[in-house]
This record gives sequence, structure tokens and C-alpha cells, in this order.
Amino acid sequence: MEIVLIDQISPDQVILWTWGFITIPVTLLYTWLVMGILVVGSWLITRNLSSDINVPRWQHVLEVVVSVIRGEIRQMTKKGADKYVPLIGTLFLFIFLSNILVVVPGYVAPTASIATTAALALCVFVAVPLYGISQNGILHYLKEYFQPNFIFFPFHVMGEISRTVALTVRLFGNIMSHEKVVGILLAVTPLLFPLVMQALGLLIGTIQAYIFAILSMVYIAAATTTEESHKHSETHKEEVREGIAA
Repeated sequence: MEIVLIDQISPDQVILWTWGFITIPVTLLYTWLVMGILVVGSWLITRNLSSDINVPRWQHVLEVVVSVIRGEIRQMTKKGADKYVPLIGTLFLFIFLSNILVVVPGYVAPTASIATTAALALCVFVAVPLYGISQNGILHYLKEYFQPNFIFFPFHVMGEISRTVALTVRLFGNIMSHEKVVGILLAVTPLLFPLVMQALGLLIGTIQAYIFAILSMVYIAAATTTEESHKHSETHKEEVREGIAA
């Protein structure tokens, strides 16, 4: 499968089944596979959770993963990390699993498709204002687009769009380029060197999942802490004025 996809820019170009206007590309198949693994795996892991002192090893692993994700989020938000764990944790686990399954022969990472990475970035694009509005209210959130004055409104909008495009292209470019490099090496070199590249690809895939999740949380944290930062700024200004008056 890797060799077949050498001349393909995106796995979306490989169509598995077509019926009328309905087409199922290989990307969709493997996206469903990853989603199925996550859903079934989550059900199997969480159905017998224990609060005893002696818990199974798999529960220890689960608690470590959740604690690490929660800890990373708490470093950026300082409080209220739990409400962001479902979104950020799901993004990380989906991208991570999508990337590391490349060790399975014939598998193509859904994140090597720009359609998949764009969909993930759009989730973040929608989540940022939703979290920002829920935290500070719609008026305070929208007011940020006109800071320091209304002239900056189009620049704030362009910033929202550009970071969504950056999330899309960064993940797609790294995963897609690795797929092509490994495919070419499998075609022209012995088995050993491609295996080394595959191992390197697992590291790259893990890092890319981490970066995507962290950047998503940074954008959300910026939207939800805006009001707090303004209050701090106003308090500081008042203290300065009182100091001058004194």
C-alpha cells in the first residue's frame, strides 16, 4: 500500500468504493477504524474502573495518561482544566493513534489527508469562541476583536483564519511527507533503512499529536483568560493613578 501511494499527494485520491455520488476514499475507511478503536477501547478500559488501593495496571496507565493531559492543560489555564480535557484529550488521542498505526502493513494515516487535518483544525476554530463566550460572555469576547481599536478588527479575523490554516498544513505536511519518504525508501532500498525511518515516523507522529493539542489549548486559553487579564490590567492602572494622586 505504501508503494502504491507514492504518486498520490493525498490518500483521498485512492477510492475504495463508489456508488452514484457517494464515494468512500481510503482516508475515510481508516478514520472510521481509528474512531472505532478509540470508542471500543474506551468502553473496555472504563467499564470496570476501581477505586480500591490495588488497581489493575491498565487503570494505572489510563490514570497516568489523563493526569498528564490534565497537567499540561492546567499549566496554561491555571484552573478549570477538567472542562477542556474531553476536547484536547480526544484530539491528542485521535491524532496519536492515527499516526502510530503506520506500523501496520497497508495502513495509511488519516492525518496524511489535508481533509482530515482541516476538519480537526475546524473543530478548534469552533471551540475557541465557544469556550471564550462561555467563560467571559459574548459581548466581552467580541470586544476583543476591536482591541485596541476598531481598525484592528480585520487583523484579528485574519489571525483566527491563519492559525486554523497553520494547524491544518503543519500536521498534514509532516505526516504526508513521512508517508512519501517511507514509500520511496521501500521501493528503492533494503528493508533496514525504511524500518529506521518508520521508527522515526512514530516519534514524529507523537510529537505532532502533542503540538496540535498544545496549540489548540493555547488558542482556547487565550480566548478564555482575556477578561481576567483585562481586569488585572485595569487594577494595575487604578493603582498607578492612586499612586500618582498620592
